[in-house]
Amino acid sequence: MSDTALHAPAGTDRAPRARFWHDLSFWGLLPSWLLMGFALILPIFIIAAVSLATRGAHGGFAWDFNLAGYRQILFNEGWTGELEFTPQYLLIIARTFALAGATTLICLFFAVPVAYFISRQPPGRKAILVYLVTLPFWVSMILRVYAWMIILGKDGTLPRLLETLGFPAGMSFMFNDGATLTAMVYTAMPLMVLPVFASIEKLDGTLIEASHDLYGNRWVTLRRVILPLTAPGIVAGAILVFVPALGAVLEPTLMGGGKQMMMGSLIQLQFGGGRNWPFGAAIAMALMALVMVFLIFTALRAARREALP
Repeated sequence: MSDTALHAPAGTDRAPRARFWHDLSFWGLLPSWLLMGFALILPIFIIAAVSLATRGAHGGFAWDFNLAGYRQILFNEGWTGELEFTPQYLLIIARTFALAGATTLICLFFAVPVAYFISRQPPGRKAILVYLVTLPFWVSMILRVYAWMIILGKDGTLPRLLETLGFPAGMSFMFNDGATLTAMVYTAMPLMVLPVFASIEKLDGTLIEASHDLYGNRWVTLRRVILPLTAPGIVAGAILVFVPALGAVLEPTLMGGGKQMMMGSLIQLQFGGGRNWPFGAAIAMALMALVMVFLIFTALRAARREALP
């Protein structure tokens, strides 16, 4: 680059361009940008391209672009070639969102009192309790899910306990949506407790005392003081729980027995035994689009809340 460009007067087009190319922070972060682009952005473009490809004759895909993968989400091709509307995949999408939403609400219901209790403990006890909340992360998720299979399965801990209390023998709580939801709540609970705890810990205790001084009972204090002031932590926890729950694979496969399918297990099936990569990629892109709509809606709502006087 010429010296004229480097020393161009301010207000011209060359001066900002010269400053950009000589910005050390840009070149220092360039390896990180390249790594993020290669590891995060490029796979998304590849999956988007595969979703528009044609299913191969023996699995995989061929670079013959069309919308058959997306069309298969809503329609099935009949014997005569006409398209017939089929709701089976919409039901899987609805079940996925219902279970992910239920997981988020249950985690929130239990996380708020737990986080509030931890935040009001002395510093030493508080550190121990936070450590206990994060303790499940130290164990592999598949082992944690297998532990729930031992608890809820036939001849497991819970059926044997109920049998001793007089209930019929041979009970099993596995292979249904309830078992899947139980495992999802268990695995996601720390992701909700930690952000809510971080938000509640910053809460000014004098505001709670002021609510009580103004004759506000515990429910009014929770609804009018604690929940509004801890909303950022609650929103962050809801996103951390809801988004991964949409792509859950282990829980519906092991706890639901593969019969209670969700979008994550459906995608895995298409890239595995189904050998229909374009359809699996189309479902993945549809899931990502729905998540993006949810995140944009949440961000816009948070921005409007912060803009309020």
